[in-house]
Amino acid sequence: MSETATAALPHAMPRSAPLDVEALWRSCADDLFAYACTVLRDPAAAEEVVAVTFERALRRQGRFRPGRGEPRAWLFGIARNAAVDELRRRKKGAELTHDPVDDAVPDPADELARRDEDSRRRAAVARAIEALPGAERELVALKFHSGLSNAEIAAVLGISTTNAGSRLHRVLTHLREVCRAAV
Repeated sequence: MSETATAALPHAMPRSAPLDVEALWRSCADDLFAYACTVLRDPAAAEEVVAVTFERALRRQGRFRPGRGEPRAWLFGIARNAAVDELRRRKKGAELTHDPVDDAVPDPADELARRDEDSRRRAAVARAIEALPGAERELVALKFHSGLSNAEIAAVLGISTTNAGSRLHRVLTHLREVCRAAV
């Protein structure tokens, strides 16, 4: 290759600094697990999705382009694809035969006995989120479990930022109405 061609290569194919996948693991693994658990409704499958996500990230770290977004959003895009692969593998869609027990949500009978307003509200929110269709539940998970911005959510889902914001607004409005009626 000539010097001219070699000199032109960085402009034609921008290279990025090496990605610190270990640092991403430390900062994102719990959020990725919460996201995958919300989408799949299965903690064991969510653990597998997180493992697959980081395996793919390690293999594809050279493909990350900082100009296209943040590493965290890139990682959640990989996780989303891994979760979709898992749902396809099951051939069940997002529906499961049972919901896993969520230890973070108190038993409704205990809530009534203790008359704890905060506990009742948390349970109402959890039930409302569980009742959402998969795509809407995914939006909530991306926003609140992963802390992604609307622009980052848009990049993960392949939609416009405006569309992501509008969808999220509609879902949150619906959740508020359902929760108010339940409490």
